[in-house]
Amino acid sequence: MDRGTAVSYRVFVRNWWRWENGVKVPDPGARKTTLARGCTEEEARQMCAEYGSTHKPGPLSREAEYERE
Repeated sequence: MDRGTAVSYRVFVRNWWRWENGVKVPDPGARKTTLARGCTEEEARQMCAEYGSTHKPGPLSREAEYERE
C-alpha cells in the first residue's frame, strides 16, 4: 500500500495528572481525546493555542497537544 508524503498531525487533550488515594500523581498513559486529525503542524499548533486560551487546565493540567500521525 502506497502512502502520501504529506505529514499530518492529530490534536488531542489529556490530563497530565490523576488522583490516587487523595494524592496527585503523574499520569503519562492517560486517555487521549482526539479533537482533530489530518492537520498540518501549523494548524495543530493553532488549535492547541486556541484550546489553551479558552480552557483552564485545572488541577489535573488538562491541555491540548499534538502528535504526528
